[in-house]
Amino acid sequence: MSAPLLRVGRAVPVRLVYWSLLEAGQTFLLGYALARALDAGFLAGDARTGLWWLAAAAGAVGAGAYGTRRVYGVVADLVEPVRDRLVAGVVARGVREADPGALSGLTQQAEIARDTLAGLVLVSRSFVFTAAGALTGLCALAPPLLLVVLPPLLAGLALFAATLRPLARRQEAFLAADEALAAELGEVCPGLRDVTAAGAEEQVAAQAGERVDAEFRAARALARWSVVRVAALAVGGQLPPVLLLAAAPWLLAHGVTAGALVGALAYVTQSLLPALQNLVHGLGTGGARLTVVLRRLRPPPDPGPPPAPAAEATADATAQATADAPALSFSAVTFAYGPASSPVLDGLDLVVPCGGHLAVVGPSGIGKSTLTAVAAGLLSPAHGVVRVCGRPVPGARAAALRVLIPQEAYVCTGTLAENLGLLRPDPVPGPELLAAAEAVGLTPLLDRLGGPHAPVRPAALSAGERQLIALTRAYLSPAPLALLDEATCHLDAEAEARAERAFAARPGGTLVVVAHRIGSARRARRILVMDGPRTAYGSHEELLRGCALYRELAAPGEAVGSQPPLAL
Repeated sequence: MSAPLLRVGRAVPVRLVYWSLLEAGQTFLLGYALARALDAGFLAGDARTGLWWLAAAAGAVGAGAYGTRRVYGVVADLVEPVRDRLVAGVVARGVREADPGALSGLTQQAEIARDTLAGLVLVSRSFVFTAAGALTGLCALAPPLLLVVLPPLLAGLALFAATLRPLARRQEAFLAADEALAAELGEVCPGLRDVTAAGAEEQVAAQAGERVDAEFRAARALARWSVVRVAALAVGGQLPPVLLLAAAPWLLAHGVTAGALVGALAYVTQSLLPALQNLVHGLGTGGARLTVVLRRLRPPPDPGPPPAPAAEATADATAQATADAPALSFSAVTFAYGPASSPVLDGLDLVVPCGGHLAVVGPSGIGKSTLTAVAAGLLSPAHGVVRVCGRPVPGARAAALRVLIPQEAYVCTGTLAENLGLLRPDPVPGPELLAAAEAVGLTPLLDRLGGPHAPVRPAALSAGERQLIALTRAYLSPAPLALLDEATCHLDAEAEARAERAFAARPGGTLVVVAHRIGSARRARRILVMDGPRTAYGSHEELLRGCALYRELAAPGEAVGSQPPLAL
């Protein structure tokens, strides 16, 4: 944990030490008063002195309890600012970078960090002051007692300290394996019917089995190091009383009184052993959890902006790829949703040149959305190669060259300008944003909301308005290839035509649209008709002459939209 995260005023640790001294005093009087009550009181025949020392020990218990109660308030003053800094960092990262883990960070991980840190402060403080009080008491009773108690205590602490780093690593590995398994099952369970229908039971079971095996291995590794932690507790906390009893004749022969020996046993069994148990269990488990949570809450170090030559080289490479290669190409691409399923795409060859405008039509459920998902890299073909501007898909470089606008338009809470600039590395200049809104048809909504910097509430927008925002966002993206998967299905025919014409006229842009209306096909330069394993490709006039299915789809009143066969 970094120092800035724990930055507090000087008064907080001073108060923590002050109230903890009462606990140390209680620990000191526990064994010392018992020893004096025996040696100077009951064993010497003076019951009044013995009772006086016992009363002093009882009073110390009350004072220690009061100090412990005040410590809780000080610990709150210590950990609450830490939680506030964590929450502020998570919120800032979630807003600035659209971090998908921000919700978990706010609702769960920040609270885990706060509670765990408070527990660690309590158990660590308690052990330090309890051990100080007990060891001071042993020295005050008879220094030889330290020779018996201190070596195993230090050995147990050293063994425990050696387990902290391996335990933290294995705890993090276990949590990562558990999260991976939960994510896998979260994806599989809602789609069990589709998995069965596609005949993918064995493949899905094998993937889930790998996650289960990984979590089992991580749990076993964590359990092995937990055994070492138990051994450290046995050496440091349970061995000292055994050694005291075994060394009792030698201690008594070297001037240690019976009362001092009983007081030493009280120190070890009533103070040191419980404090060490709390430290081992609290720091061993809580420390690992806190390390893992803080590592996930804190953002990775900012590498800084890339050097200008590298950025220019990347831009040049992208421009070269866009100029020399087709915007989109399928080479013998085959895709099926399971090994026993019929292929949705079967040996498909397709070339869309740069600046091209392709419409994809076909009956409902035939695979049009699957084609766009494969082109976007969301699905991987079983055979064949997909390239975007010459870059293989999936791939990081290809991902920057295409933008997919699905049927479901996603709008974030924030300003309209922030929504429209999500796909741009820097804020969109005002004139460019207004020109894009005018081209796509967003201007009436922009004016109604109050301008680019007006706040947007997604729930208050209609489905068509959300689609217009998503379309304008994609229009402003630097990606040369736009994939519209029925992204205009909630717009009227006029608004749909305006948006499609804007994308088709985008400088250097290429458009592939899954047609919702036959008008989309008429506006396209080329049309792909999907009919199971068969496809037809050509212009509107060519397909009317040579493709019966297209003539049927183009009949007046017919719609060519569809829904994806599986949730993508």
